[in-house]
Amino acid sequence: MSLPTSLSSRRRPPPRTGTSTPDRLKEAAVVEFATRGFHATTTRDIAARAGLSPAGVYVHFPSKEDLLYAISVDGHTAALEMLREAAEDAGTPPDALRTTVGTFAQWHAERFQDARVVQYEFPHLAHEHREHILDLRKDINRVVSDILTAGVESGHFDVDDVPATTLAVLSMAVDVCRWYDSEIRRSPESIGTDYGELAVRLVSRRGA
Repeated sequence: MSLPTSLSSRRRPPPRTGTSTPDRLKEAAVVEFATRGFHATTTRDIAARAGLSPAGVYVHFPSKEDLLYAISVDGHTAALEMLREAAEDAGTPPDALRTTVGTFAQWHAERFQDARVVQYEFPHLAHEHREHILDLRKDINRVVSDILTAGVESGHFDVDDVPATTLAVLSMAVDVCRWYDSEIRRSPESIGTDYGELAVRLVSRRGA
């Protein structure tokens, strides 16, 4: 079974336009952070990629850490909204799990650079900012854990440990951004379809 045909257009986050200076800085920072890592990237690197003077960064973001925080909030919020929409539109727990995990995996392929920063660089945030991101990550986990719980209650899923299984299926989708790049021939859509189906097979009650 494939993901709904509307997934690619309606649930995909809109592409960044880069029309505003803050957007240009975030785009530049994503590339630099994904390539070099947060600590090895300087504001001069980011400004140069964005076509600005080094001082131009500070007009819009007080620090490099604030820029990382803005990127992290954007990414986590987009992911949370996508997963909530996917879960709400599904008719059954298997459909909900298939679509949410598929959506999550597809996003991690389509936006693999953004995802690498969002998923792996947020520990460098200051305490208050990191706590906010951790709250968003808990909300993301809750979308999937609620689906798994509903599937257990309905008899569709055979899951003994919902928190551990939630972590496993989301980690599977997150890992896509680690190995995916623009040279890989598999499309993000096909990855989303495969991962959504795999998630359902992993938790489905045998014989159901």
